[in-house]
Amino acid sequence: MLIYGVNDLRMRKIKSFFPKLKIVARGSVLRVSGEDTQIELFENKLAHLIYHLEKFNNITDVQLEKLMTGDSTDIPYAPKTDDVIVYGPGGTHVKARTANQRKLVEATEQNDMVFAIGPAGTGKTYTAVALAVRALREKEVKRIILTRPAVEAGENLGFLPGDLKEKLDPYLQPLYDALMDMIPYDKLMDYYEKGVIEVAPLAFMRGRTLDKAFVILDEAQNTTLSQMKMFLTRMGRNAKFIITGDHTQIDLPRNQTSGLKKVIEILDGVEGIKVIELTGEDVIRHRLVKEIITAFDKFENKNKRE
Repeated sequence: MLIYGVNDLRMRKIKSFFPKLKIVARGSVLRVSGEDTQIELFENKLAHLIYHLEKFNNITDVQLEKLMTGDSTDIPYAPKTDDVIVYGPGGTHVKARTANQRKLVEATEQNDMVFAIGPAGTGKTYTAVALAVRALREKEVKRIILTRPAVEAGENLGFLPGDLKEKLDPYLQPLYDALMDMIPYDKLMDYYEKGVIEVAPLAFMRGRTLDKAFVILDEAQNTTLSQMKMFLTRMGRNAKFIITGDHTQIDLPRNQTSGLKKVIEILDGVEGIKVIELTGEDVIRHRLVKEIITAFDKFENKNKRE
């Protein structure tokens, strides 16, 4: 087998990276025993290695070491199987964990613009970021742009200390957190410095044309219709757009209407645009989050009837 290398040299090198595992190679079968987390990490690394060998028929010692130690951003990643979207530092992997998350993945592969609508905790933003990272790694796009409308969710940004970036960074933190789970820190900082990854408030999108980019608009329920039109018309050639939002968490002033619902109605039937709706069944946070969402839904439905 290619994976073993000449005189099993490559397999011995692979074993050296997993001293806590017992790895026995018998013909085409590998038997692995040890801690579950270590076995899972080994399986992820092995998937990367097999994919690379099948594609290039060889791997250098430097590439092998990068892959096995976690800094494998220069190594082609495994194909889109078993619901794994992307592998993160240390072999961690981000999966589509629910039926609707899988629908979101499929919709993005088949359409250039996708709306992902659902309550908190359904993984819509996290899944979208993972799809963007995968597209960047597979060179389908040249950059990732993550944006949010800078709406003050019950807080006054103007009274926070610091310059504009310092005021907005905490608001954009969920996007930073998702990226940190998927890209090694040093590589992520390099991407920021080179502009390969940009995280910015929605107002910064005005007047731009976003070519060869994977663009995510998060918290889109807090946009007006005019803002939504401005953003959607930034789409350039070879671009992918995902718009995420939650109709139940609108933070706009009472005299303003959310543009999210309206724009979905306006674009209904346009080829190349898909709407995926996530529900409480897709919540993957603490079990109480699902119960909280259900309780609020019942409360709001009761008030509507009254």
